[in-house]
Amino acid sequence: MAIVQVSRITNRKGLSENLPQLAGAEFGWVIDQRKLYIGNGTLAEGAPAVGNTEILTQYSDILNLATSYTYKGEHAGYTAQTGPTSGDPVVQSLQAKLDNFASVLDFGATGDGVTDDTDAINRALYQLFCRETNTTVRRSLYFPAGTYRVTQSIAVPPFAQLWGDGPDSAIIEMDVASDSSFGPYVMRTADSLQQTGVNIGNNSATPPKQIVISGMTFTSVEDIDLVLVDRAEQVSFNNVNFEGPLLQSSLTSAADDLAGVRFDSTVAYTTKQIEFNNCKFSQLTYGINTDENIQGVTVQNSQFKTLYQAVVLGDGTPVNGGPEGVRIVQNLFDAVAKQGIIIGAIAYNVSAYNIFLGVGNDFLGAGNASAAIIDISGDNNVSIGDMFERSDADNLVQPRIDLNNKACYALINGEEIEFGTYHRLAGVSASLTIQASPTTIFTVNTASATAFNCIYQFKDPLTNIIRFGTLRVVAQDSDDSAGTLAYVDDYSEDNPSAIVLDVVQSGSTISVRYTSTAAGTFKYSLEHLGI
Repeated sequence: MAIVQVSRITNRKGLSENLPQLAGAEFGWVIDQRKLYIGNGTLAEGAPAVGNTEILTQYSDILNLATSYTYKGEHAGYTAQTGPTSGDPVVQSLQAKLDNFASVLDFGATGDGVTDDTDAINRALYQLFCRETNTTVRRSLYFPAGTYRVTQSIAVPPFAQLWGDGPDSAIIEMDVASDSSFGPYVMRTADSLQQTGVNIGNNSATPPKQIVISGMTFTSVEDIDLVLVDRAEQVSFNNVNFEGPLLQSSLTSAADDLAGVRFDSTVAYTTKQIEFNNCKFSQLTYGINTDENIQGVTVQNSQFKTLYQAVVLGDGTPVNGGPEGVRIVQNLFDAVAKQGIIIGAIAYNVSAYNIFLGVGNDFLGAGNASAAIIDISGDNNVSIGDMFERSDADNLVQPRIDLNNKACYALINGEEIEFGTYHRLAGVSASLTIQASPTTIFTVNTASATAFNCIYQFKDPLTNIIRFGTLRVVAQDSDDSAGTLAYVDDYSEDNPSAIVLDVVQSGSTISVRYTSTAAGTFKYSLEHLGI
């Protein structure tokens, strides 16, 4: 169609309250609100309605204009049917849609590492999980990447769900341990009125439960504990870092006494069903430390690194029976000055399938064993399938696992079994050659065993000479001036002159030796009772 006329566009400007009905295609600029309108024109001209239409600018209230939302899911290649029929979709307000989750930034937190975000975070937790008992009010609280500086404890109430952009991204850091009714922790569990400590459960409040925290780091530049799980149940930490301020050089003793996680319980409110999964504990005196009666706590797929001691359970005075039912499974322990796991005079706890690398050597590496890697002092505890980097030589100085003669069970590196006071080394082999003078087969340190049995078998493959027997050895006691080394070789052999065994002792070292006119394989296993 040929253009027959070009009309001049007219415009008006003025205050919002004076905006008139604009002529068709006429612009009107509202000065005080910085909004732009265009006239619709008349119905006779084909306009669907008489009036003015706002033209969107940077000052338009888009959320007020777009008042509804319907999920379409068009990325799937089709429009999802959200209602009973395709013509009756589910519609919700845009405000309701955006309120499906809450960001801590919505409540005034900044995450800039400078502003004190304590009040904003605690206010968000109160508004979402404490103000109303109506479950529809609760929303997961999102922590976008940033460092959230706090100066008092974050009090996490029941039903709270906290999730961040990852432990290296969403960081809650305390840099001033000020006096507070919440106490000296970066974070602690609270009841439904955000009451903590001895006040939990007062005023008919619901004690802490059903809490999930994921994708975050708790840290402090102050010498304070990081997290207290207090009188809580059903609490889960997933992909969370607990990072202290201590350097390796200050972890030569327990003087700083800082823990990544501590627990508290009462008879009325026992802490139970707590889970740590894919977490990291570092630069602290202890990763986890408690004497409290906690039940059903699981630590799995996590890492303990740069600590004085990693997991300490009931090593002081156990409270109400101390920890029980704690499972420490499939974790990595490295760069731990002393014990990786201590289980005190308590029962029913498990260590299983963990890997222990540089543990119990004061960060000095092989040849410097200074502590047992796992130390158990109570009956009815178990270590199954734990693996240790510690060498056999270092194991003679400090054992990989010390059961302290308790009624416990340990399977060590697949080569040693301990049942309470009974220890047995899995079968090993040595190749013997023809020797006219006594030659050492193996040694035993009296620090590990002052009396032992060596069950053995020797076979010469060329002559088929076979010897089978038990060598019983009792060491000379250094405190007994009249005592002497004693041993008995009880054996059966088809050629008694082929091989001769003897035992000698020098200081704390017992050497089992042989002379032989035959060459072959010497297979043996050691068993002894605890010292």
